[in-house]
Amino acid sequence: MSTRSYPLTGYGPRPRTTWAKLTARDSALWRLDWIMLLAALALSVVGTLLVYSATRSHSDLNQGDPYYFVVRQVIGILVGLALMVGIVWLGHRKLRGAVPILYGITVFLAVLVLTPLGATINGSRAWLNLGGGFTVQPAEFIKITMILGMAMLLAAKVDAGDHAHPDHRTVLHALGVAALPILVIMMMPDLGSAMVLVVIVLGVLLASGASNRWIIGLGLVGVVGSVLVWALGLLDEYQINRFAAFANPALDPSGVGYNTNQARIAIGSGGLTGKGLFEGSQTTGQFVPEQQTDFVFTVAGEELGFVGAGLIIVLLGIVIWRACRIAHESTELYGTVVAAGIVAWFAFQSFENIGMTLGIMPVAGLPLPFVSYGGTAMFAVWIGIGLLQSIRTQRPVAA
Repeated sequence: MSTRSYPLTGYGPRPRTTWAKLTARDSALWRLDWIMLLAALALSVVGTLLVYSATRSHSDLNQGDPYYFVVRQVIGILVGLALMVGIVWLGHRKLRGAVPILYGITVFLAVLVLTPLGATINGSRAWLNLGGGFTVQPAEFIKITMILGMAMLLAAKVDAGDHAHPDHRTVLHALGVAALPILVIMMMPDLGSAMVLVVIVLGVLLASGASNRWIIGLGLVGVVGSVLVWALGLLDEYQINRFAAFANPALDPSGVGYNTNQARIAIGSGGLTGKGLFEGSQTTGQFVPEQQTDFVFTVAGEELGFVGAGLIIVLLGIVIWRACRIAHESTELYGTVVAAGIVAWFAFQSFENIGMTLGIMPVAGLPLPFVSYGGTAMFAVWIGIGLLQSIRTQRPVAA
């Protein structure tokens, strides 16, 4: 008989397989906010269909290829999803140490827009021309790095246990982080992005627990600043015309009021259930300018009707609602402030974009998150989702 011994098996914890690690209740995959993720994915899918409908017969834009914009949109979504996965894998806490570098890079890129490397589109010099028909809009990435930079400063002493709330000096430093990119973007001028950044600042400060005196003071500064900008003539003529058309929709319906009037006609003609996907006469006839980007909601209104357009609003509401939950449930101020900044960004930009197509907000040249065509904007919103998912998955697991 052999006297060779064999190790005992079946005792003690067995090492998890890769699949077991992924599907365990304490894994990042299990703890993802799937409701938010699926809602954002649904918006991107619907947006791709709307972009195709708006551009398939637009031969002067699609270079004779009806799938020209769709292919680029799908690539943008896939890259955005990859960026989201990378953010979740890396984690918002590890990313925190690189925030100053990322902030500096995005501000530097924004400054480059003001040089001959910048490209002017629709009156706004807000893009960098990369060649080969590709452009990048640094303002989209600034939304992210400004949120991260302000959150890092505002939460540093609180998360360390040194203070219950950010002190006045810390708030002042955080406002300095916000002031530089806002100033650069106003110089482009990109009034729409500047408006989003201002709302983000307010959202971040409110979530951080900063004194209400700062909020009231910033509100007064904003009112005085707006009056001065108007009085000193710092706005470009096309921006003044947009506000004039908002104040008086009947003003020059074939000129400055054309976009808004055509947008409302398209949405109104859709009725309850719409004319059918790819069947919109306003869309096919190309009566609404920039329909694949800023005015993509008009395609939904005409072809999918009140029901389809309402579904887009519901999906956006779900994303924002889940983001609010993540901000509320975060166990660290840094995560709370980052999530709140993203909530302010998504909520205001969605309201402004849909509002301008309905005539209740001035035209500001902002894309509809997850829906409008545009690579840089798509990358940015999916990075935002990645940050939110990271904040959620890195919460301590309840015993």
